[in-house]
Amino acid sequence: MVCAPGAAARATLRLEVDRETEGQVLSGTLIDDEGGARYPIVDGVPRFLSVPDAQDAAYESQSKTTVTFSDKWSKFKSYGMKPTEQEFLQEWYRKKFGLGSIAELEAFYGDFGAMLEVGPGSGFNVRFASTHTKGTVCALDISDAAFTTYENTCDLDNCLVVQADLMAAPFPDDSFDFVMADGVLHHTPDTRKAVEALYRKVKPGGRFFFYVYKKMGAIRQFADQHIRESFTKLDPDACYAACEPITELGKALSDLNATVTLTKPIEILGIPAGTHDVQRLFYYNFLKCFWNDAFDYETNNMVNFDWYHPHDAWQHSEEEIVQWMGALGVTNFQFNDANPNGLSVMLQKPR
Repeated sequence: MVCAPGAAARATLRLEVDRETEGQVLSGTLIDDEGGARYPIVDGVPRFLSVPDAQDAAYESQSKTTVTFSDKWSKFKSYGMKPTEQEFLQEWYRKKFGLGSIAELEAFYGDFGAMLEVGPGSGFNVRFASTHTKGTVCALDISDAAFTTYENTCDLDNCLVVQADLMAAPFPDDSFDFVMADGVLHHTPDTRKAVEALYRKVKPGGRFFFYVYKKMGAIRQFADQHIRESFTKLDPDACYAACEPITELGKALSDLNATVTLTKPIEILGIPAGTHDVQRLFYYNFLKCFWNDAFDYETNNMVNFDWYHPHDAWQHSEEEIVQWMGALGVTNFQFNDANPNGLSVMLQKPR
């Protein structure tokens, strides 16, 4: 299924093997005999990264964000692999997909013959999906997370990992029964264009899931912008350190184990009425100070780093996404209520 990027994606590539072990090609070259392009295989991962014009603003923007995630996934290679983390993350996907149980999630993956996950991180979900389907699962990442995903899935026969820009994914259009991009597309230079690029890879009648950041209330927007203006300028290690006080605040608020009840919504700030956990109330409406006892301190701090360090981190509204769906001609889609910070969208491509 691997093809050359762009227009050349219609041409099958020829493989030259330099080194392999136990059926895994560890190094070699994929060659487009018609177009003359050559794509190296490095540590088991085919690399389809082009070198664009140095004046390309989108490339410069994406390159800065890529630094964040290359560093993140080189540090957190085992993220999502521990039982407590797996339980939390599988429940996360269940809610995002609008399913009723983990068993339904397993069956959901089992229904597809060919799947693509974009931005797989450590590969925890690629691994979960692969073990619950008889089909194939492809993973694509522009950052060095591709190598972490490969390390965590190379023992599975139905997985393929490539390093490529999703805007030039090395697969023909109409290739996949299911495409998923969880928390990825808002980190590209243009979220809408990224949605459109992946939508083209979905087969008619296939499904496409994406999760993007939701436009926050006024105080959160101010805090996000104020912090990110400083933190995005830091190198990754300095940003991890800068996030530590924020993570400690998240833990301290969580340790309170306290709630407050609002009888009326604070509509101007986007805060609903009801009973709120104090940490969640603060986290959703005032400052991203993530904390979850399912993770250790370093992982919690990484989640805050993930929010504040990427160069691009766009926020969107339901109204925007409805407009995108209309432009694509999609009528069968739904928003699944999984997280007040984001928008989970599941759609079906018309046949």
